[in-house]
Amino acid sequence: MSKCGHIAATAMTGAIALVVSTALSAAQDAERPLILTSKPHTTIRMQVAKPSAKSTAAVQTNKRSALALATEAAAKKKEHRLILQVNTNDPAAMNLALNNAMNVAQYYKEIGEQVKIEVVTFGPGLHMLRDDTSPVKARIETMALSTPEISYKACGNTQENMHKAENKDIPIISQAQVVKSGVIHIMQLEEHGWTYVKP
Repeated sequence: MSKCGHIAATAMTGAIALVVSTALSAAQDAERPLILTSKPHTTIRMQVAKPSAKSTAAVQTNKRSALALATEAAAKKKEHRLILQVNTNDPAAMNLALNNAMNVAQYYKEIGEQVKIEVVTFGPGLHMLRDDTSPVKARIETMALSTPEISYKACGNTQENMHKAENKDIPIISQAQVVKSGVIHIMQLEEHGWTYVKP
């Protein structure tokens, strides 16, 4: 065989492999079997077999079943997230926020779903989480032991302003975490899909 003939044969083999590979890929995407037919010394023809109505219905049913299962699994794994804001130095408002937090936590515990609740304080509401002035300090200590899905955030800006105004350190209860800004923290949580409630 001449050098040109050898090159032509190699090129033909490569072209056939490419066509077969492409057809196999298309057939897999269409979830249908591939049928190759050829005649000696002629071009290879490829056909994708048409699926029967029965196999198409089975594929669609399986897809619907898989989708239903995926939706159900996603619903079970979904975590509910709630922000409760406290911005007044009012024991009634503080207790109302804690009541709401406990009610929400208990509800989702009973139905077997997860929930995260953040009580965010700023402005005069920071007194709720101040170690030296909180009228609900004992209640928060008890709740922290029994309901870890509730967390408490104290505004760092408010803490700093109270420090300047009172000329002393502003201690925060150990169950709370200080964030840079209570309002910005709420905004960021809302931007990530949290539900906001002001009791």
